[in-house]
Amino acid sequence: MKLTAEISMYPLKEDYVAPIRWFIQRLDSYPNIERRTNAMATQVVGDYAEVMQMLATEMQAAHEQFGKAVFVCKFIGGALDLGHSE
Repeated sequence: MKLTAEISMYPLKEDYVAPIRWFIQRLDSYPNIERRTNAMATQVVGDYAEVMQMLATEMQAAHEQFGKAVFVCKFIGGALDLGHSE
C-alpha cells in the first residue's frame, strides 16, 4: 500500500532554516520515496512502511542533531500526484 505524507518542521531555535534544509536533504537519500517541497511543507509518497520508517528515523535524527523541534504531519492512504496543481 502507498502512503502520501505532508510534513512541516519547526525547529525551536533562531537559526531555523539550516535544520529544515538538513532534514529535507536527508529525505532525498531514500531512492524509493518521491519528495516535493514548497514554501509551507514537504510532501512524500512511497510504500506505507518505508515512509513511516523514514519519518521515524529522520525525525529522531533531527532531534538528536538540533534539539527541540515540532513536526506537524498529515497522512493519506494512497499515492497522490505531487506534481498536481490547479
